[in-house]
Amino acid sequence: MVEAAVIVMCCAARGKGAMAATAAAVGQLRILPDSCRLFSLLRLSQRRFEARAWLSRAATPHHPLAVLVRASAPTSVESSNLKLNGKTKPSMDVLACPICYSCFERKENGDSNVVSSSRGGAYCVNCRKAYSDKEAFLDLTVINDSNEFSESQPLFSEIFQSRLVSFLYERGWRQNFVWGGFPGPNKEFEMAKEYLQPTFGGVIIDASCASGLFSRRFAKSRLYSLVVALDYSENMLRQCDEFNKQEGILADESFILVRADISRLPFVTNTIDAVHAGAALHSWPSPSIAVAEISRVLRPGGVFVASTFILGESIPPQANSLLRQNVGRFFQYFSSERELEGLCRACGLVGFTCQRRGTFIMISATKPL
Repeated sequence: MVEAAVIVMCCAARGKGAMAATAAAVGQLRILPDSCRLFSLLRLSQRRFEARAWLSRAATPHHPLAVLVRASAPTSVESSNLKLNGKTKPSMDVLACPICYSCFERKENGDSNVVSSSRGGAYCVNCRKAYSDKEAFLDLTVINDSNEFSESQPLFSEIFQSRLVSFLYERGWRQNFVWGGFPGPNKEFEMAKEYLQPTFGGVIIDASCASGLFSRRFAKSRLYSLVVALDYSENMLRQCDEFNKQEGILADESFILVRADISRLPFVTNTIDAVHAGAALHSWPSPSIAVAEISRVLRPGGVFVASTFILGESIPPQANSLLRQNVGRFFQYFSSERELEGLCRACGLVGFTCQRRGTFIMISATKPL
């Protein structure tokens, strides 16, 4: 066995006794190679603490990129990977019913409160509701199979649900964003990675993924143990699945397609390491509700990265208000960096930072530890 290199940062523990107790509690932690970096947060509360560890890309193939440690007296250690049908797959316990937020568990015994399978849909015992698998994606919207009720969406949201726009999105539509200062997908991906680096090895949601422009990049980079490509548009998800197959990216243990409402994310609270939303904020019906949901599902220390347009920064206030009223009928209107920072702060995110280029802006904020 290689020698362990474990660094535990704990502000709550004081004195040699506390440190000794901490060391004893993590004594069974998986042995890691010296070349690995371990970022961990340790919470001590009498006999219970939680530690979340991220490993850098320096990890060897024998040491998975993400290790989740939950310890209590007596100490128990579990990997974020589990074995099903003889194959190692990332834990799917981040998925939840969008109504009650109860965790979906794999159907391995009859005692599960909420059970599901990765293929064949999911079923919530609490709500007595089934969620269907549409072959290309798992539908975790509240009204997924309802024939009696439907909701209208803002015009800009409705546009992206059409088959034509889904087909055209990477065949000319997205390329036109360069006129607004967007540097292009490859550069935007590199910019996003700089913000997301502390979360490498964990679980990332590519929110409003559209046809998977960035989802595929995250999947091929292998920076995350699980990539969730999420969108409300069924046609976008089918186009994403088509592109995935063309590039050899299959829905497996490290990549899943999920249909979900950005204002009702089907994930357990405090389970997601990162959320990326490329050119999406302006198309959400309610950015405040969406970012609040993102804040809910992020782990403490989790990172939110998004890009959008800034309009009207040099326009007089009265004209700006009039423009907002008219433009707001079609998509969300952001007038300044300060407005976006206020949005993040109001939703419980801190450490706001951004990069600008013309009307293009990429922002990043973090959930407090």
